[in-house]
Amino acid sequence: MDKAAVHEEMERARRSFHELLGGASRDDLRRASAGTRWNNRQLLFHMMLGYLILRALTGLVRLFDRLPAGVSAGYARLLNAGTVPFDAVNFAGSWLGGTVLPRRWMTALFDRTIAALHRRLDRETEVELARGMHYPSRWDPVFQDYMTLADVYRFPTRHFEFHRRQLTLAAG
Repeated sequence: MDKAAVHEEMERARRSFHELLGGASRDDLRRASAGTRWNNRQLLFHMMLGYLILRALTGLVRLFDRLPAGVSAGYARLLNAGTVPFDAVNFAGSWLGGTVLPRRWMTALFDRTIAALHRRLDRETEVELARGMHYPSRWDPVFQDYMTLADVYRFPTRHFEFHRRQLTLAAG
């Protein structure tokens, strides 16, 4: 894994988030996004959420990689079976966060999260980055059936870019 490339991806997303959120008018942020039930502001929060959950995702890899091989596959199947409730919670959380958090809090939270992820990635060894597990591929279009820790570190930026295409901001 090229850590420098992942660092740059995260920094590019951070700068983009600042530009998108900071350059949007109130009307832009209230406008419906394309292909989701969120407005642009809520979708921006959801895009940030991919980075916020990375700590939990990396923890799952560390846990399941140490268990017998089939355990993570069974866990992923169980989570895939619960896609409908997950989608409801995912929608509600991003709707709430994107509706309630002030812009400056969102950008500050994004900055702190990216800074923490940079520090965390720098501490990862090649052995750790090679650990992996099965993921619920129905939960997100960027999830793959099996992902290494290196893949998981790239997930939030891929998730960010996927959803960026759904923004309907004048500058987006």
